[in-house]
Amino acid sequence: MADKKTITIKQIGSPMRRPESQRKILIGLGLNKMHKTVTRQDTPEVRGAIAKVPHLVTIVD
Repeated sequence: MADKKTITIKQIGSPMRRPESQRKILIGLGLNKMHKTVTRQDTPEVRGAIAKVPHLVTIVD
């Protein structure tokens, strides 16, 4: 279990003029500024959050 999969997410879109729910999703992922990158565990919950804001984030390899 020491080999947990992770995913790196980069914010590419601004949360300005977006619905409040999309802003909260970004905050929940740990993103709040343009071009910020975070690493999270690759879980269905994180994948679901990314699927709700695909126009604001990208997955970095």
